[in-house]
Amino acid sequence: MPSDDLPETFHVTTDDQLRAVSNLTRHRIMAVLRFEPATITQIAERVGLAKGSSSYHVRLLERAGLVKVVRTRKVRGVTERYYAMAARAIVLPDPGEGSPDVLMRHAVADLEAAPVDGERHVRMAHLRLTDEQFAELGARLQALADEYRELSDPSLPDASLVFALFHPSSRKQAEGDAK
Repeated sequence: MPSDDLPETFHVTTDDQLRAVSNLTRHRIMAVLRFEPATITQIAERVGLAKGSSSYHVRLLERAGLVKVVRTRKVRGVTERYYAMAARAIVLPDPGEGSPDVLMRHAVADLEAAPVDGERHVRMAHLRLTDEQFAELGARLQALADEYRELSDPSLPDASLVFALFHPSSRKQAEGDAK
């Protein structure tokens, strides 16, 4: 399916959609479908699931509108369905104060599951920035991610880029929350 046919964004707005995207297995299935359509069998192989489990999770994603059937073909009397993402980007609602961000939880789980002997670039930096610098850095990070997403080649192995630029809670506020 040509990516030109995809809407730019899909906004997660319902509880069913949020539940569907919040599951780590379904997150990994969506990562498989990010660049090219795949069948249940292909998804199961790439994610390391049984075909039945893969089918279950894909059906939930399809019901939530996050993935869709983009092509079918007959194979030995059985209809094979190819699934793809419903949009180029999935936009999640703000997690709200005190709620863990589902993307960060998935990113940490994916990082922990990645081979330890593989190349990684993981850094954390504590910065002190003006409001303007903060906004500029956020825009530059987004532009860099967009630039490399455009360069992505579906035939190459996956690489994940995750960034979070935020103002942490103050030490006084964190201490007050702990009481």
